[in-house]
Amino acid sequence: MRLWRKAKALGTWDPASFDLAQDREDWQTLTEQEQDLLLRLTAQFAGGEESVTADLLPLLGWAAREGRIEDEMFLTSYLWEEAKHVEVFDRVLREVACVEGDLEHYLTEAYRGHFMDAQPEAMDRLRTDSSPEVLADAVATYQMTTEGVLAETGYHAYYTVLGEPDILPGTREMVGLIQRDESRHVGYGIQLLSELIAEHGDPIWSIVENRMSMLLMGAMNVVGEMLSPYGHDIPFGITVEQFMMHAQGQFQKRYARLEKARTQTVDEVLYGAGGDGAA
Repeated sequence: MRLWRKAKALGTWDPASFDLAQDREDWQTLTEQEQDLLLRLTAQFAGGEESVTADLLPLLGWAAREGRIEDEMFLTSYLWEEAKHVEVFDRVLREVACVEGDLEHYLTEAYRGHFMDAQPEAMDRLRTDSSPEVLADAVATYQMTTEGVLAETGYHAYYTVLGEPDILPGTREMVGLIQRDESRHVGYGIQLLSELIAEHGDPIWSIVENRMSMLLMGAMNVVGEMLSPYGHDIPFGITVEQFMMHAQGQFQKRYARLEKARTQTVDEVLYGAGGDGAA
């Protein structure tokens, strides 16, 4: 319910309300390679946001089947927010980069492996199987890896390449709002997985640990493949290593938080150490 209240208070921004005129002007000042890198990043975000919007429904169905009304309430805001994120990147592509053609050539092998195979497969199993094992696998894939590692690394990329030159202000502001939305989504995933780990113990922890570790390698490949076309001369002076390190840092942060649940009771996860409903 805390996440639901935050979604009502913070998640009601409108992608259509942002003025992108300065962004269009800034885009024209970029070199061809700089435009290509930003177009590659934005195309991957656009495809990713479409996929997470489509793949979230099985989790909403799980909440409904299990009678978890508070989860269901929050997940309705979650789905609506993901749809808004699709609109953001569609605007950037059409109104800033002025492209409407096929951008699938920007979707690399590792990217396709995660967003077109691993994620939908994990989420689709929830349609017919509500077991803790299947749920843990789905949330470790979606909230912990897609949103907690890949998306967070993508936000870092936007801030890195747009922040210092102070360009594309509308895009930067919308990305910041998307990241704020996603922080609630990741928080929900951590809460749900922590509850599962506290209740079911090491069998669930083993699923989460193995899934996250396996997907981390794929996530690192997504980052590497996105930047590999530029060789050692990556636009904006960035390096592959700095984004690899960021991705690993995001992984370690989520991993440590979930590992903590191994020593907690369900009440401690839900209500705090005292088990009395404290935040």
